Amino acid sequence: MLTVVPETVSARYEYVGQAAASRSVEVRSQVTGVIVARPYAEGTDVAKGTLLFRIDPTTYEAAYRSAQARLANADRTLARLKPLLAARAVAQKDVDDAQQAFDQAQAAVDQTKKDYEDTFVRAEISGRAGRALLELGARVTGPGNLLTTVEQVDPIYVNFSPSDEDLLGLRRDLANGRLLMPAAPRALAVQVTLADGSPLPAAGELNFADLALQPATGTQQLRAQLRNPQHILLPGQFVRVRLLGLKRPGAILVPQRAVQQGLTGAFVYVVGDSDKVAARNVTATSWDGGSWLIEQGLQVGDRVVVEGVQKVAPGRPARPVAYRPTADSATAGAQDSALLAPPAAPLRIRSRP
Repeated sequence: MLTVVPETVSARYEYVGQAAASRSVEVRSQVTGVIVARPYAEGTDVAKGTLLFRIDPTTYEAAYRSAQARLANADRTLARLKPLLAARAVAQKDVDDAQQAFDQAQAAVDQTKKDYEDTFVRAEISGRAGRALLELGARVTGPGNLLTTVEQVDPIYVNFSPSDEDLLGLRRDLANGRLLMPAAPRALAVQVTLADGSPLPAAGELNFADLALQPATGTQQLRAQLRNPQHILLPGQFVRVRLLGLKRPGAILVPQRAVQQGLTGAFVYVVGDSDKVAARNVTATSWDGGSWLIEQGLQVGDRVVVEGVQKVAPGRPARPVAYRPTADSATAGAQDSALLAPPAAPLRIRSRP
């Protein structure tokens, strides 16, 4: 028999999430031409500025050199006319025309230089470069052709979407004091668990909450950011997300074996002042560490039957016997002995004949 004692426990809010790259950039060429080189290895990490593709530069290099020659000629003409203007040997219009020709030549140099430099297609961010969508020898017709993508996965995002019902319950519990936020003034921490049950080594933090619910699903999209230096998480991977730091004061926990299922729902056996057994309907909301969290049906001081529930019945007297976790049956095992240790001195029930 377990005497109910309230305690402060960690609130369990878990959701299914999906990983996404924190930054994703589409690699496109700004010029047309044939791909003559692809120096990077697909699926590897690249630094910002790494050369990914090389477009045939012949035409653009020639245009750049031609523009440089015209600029040099315009510069010489302007330099020759300016002293003559001071001596009134030429008209102001001649100098203005030379200045205009120089400015146009400079603009042409700037444009052709950019076109030539655009034949070197480089990574705009550091990240993992994907599969090349155009191979060597293929002709690029401009920005409309996607060459590859570069995705940053450290840090990485995990998106998850609590339901409207969950959000309302969370806000209600916070308002009435049944739920406590972390005392530290920082973002809410999250723990990510992988598909094999192993947790991600480092916890992350919540860094975005959508302004509105999704009309089609009635959920709000939340996003957590996590360090991912070993690239354990990959974009598209499904995980379990648990909010950390939320505390539930005055919680009532009972071992899992004490909660039974009947036709009307969950119930437990309690022992009254006269040591008679009675069935009590309860609302068990979550299971953590081998114990059920009881939201309704039990009060502080209630005595709950933990072991020997098969031997008791409502209305029958029972004799409380000291219960020790080490005396669990072999089917419970050592794990139950560790997880089901009650917060107060428990008792075991023996039915009276």
